[in-house]
Amino acid sequence: MPKPVCVVVGVGPGTGAAIARRFAADHAIALVARTTETSAELARELPGARAYACDATDAASVAQAVAAIERDQGSIGVVAYNAGSGSFGTVETITPGDLERAFRVNALGLLLFAQAVIPGMTARGTGAIIVTGATASRRGGARAAGFAPAKAAQRSLAESMARQLWPKGIHVALIIVDGVIDLARTRAQMPDKPDSFFVRPEDLAATVYHLATQPRSAWSFEVEARPFGETW
Repeated sequence: MPKPVCVVVGVGPGTGAAIARRFAADHAIALVARTTETSAELARELPGARAYACDATDAASVAQAVAAIERDQGSIGVVAYNAGSGSFGTVETITPGDLERAFRVNALGLLLFAQAVIPGMTARGTGAIIVTGATASRRGGARAAGFAPAKAAQRSLAESMARQLWPKGIHVALIIVDGVIDLARTRAQMPDKPDSFFVRPEDLAATVYHLATQPRSAWSFEVEARPFGETW
């Protein structure tokens, strides 16, 4: 019996790659990113994984990618929507383009991928769409004017999707990430921070997997993920 396909949208060296590795044991993995510069190398590492170039904000590109994945690998069982974008600055410093780009990646891209996979998931009566969110979706910090509104839109869209799709057997869930992801880039930016300050990508990936495989009688919509020492 073929493995179900997990599509990871937004594959970089951190969370996206960690999600792919976590699902690889029992899913075929489709690695989706704007380019295959990072994902092609990861695809060679993971048995049965394939890399696809796709612009998540372009409807035709998304449709082509989903069709190629289904042709190459089979039915899509999970979408982990990890694509994100934002420009940090105040309302006085960001540009309209900054805000528009953030909306397109965080909210429009989620809509396009959801609409592309919902028919198949509905026909099978099962599926999961797990979204990587952020605490910015709940509060508009002064320097988050180019990020928080887009994540808030993403959260609202995910909630609307959940209310519509849960009765069809499609589990939509959102992870509110409250913390800094542990990457070489963020370590370099914050060299004085201890290990305990950062969110480990592999631990976040474990939360994604848990949500995607939750029993239907106790589904979660929104889960918060933060380091144990984080102030909240």
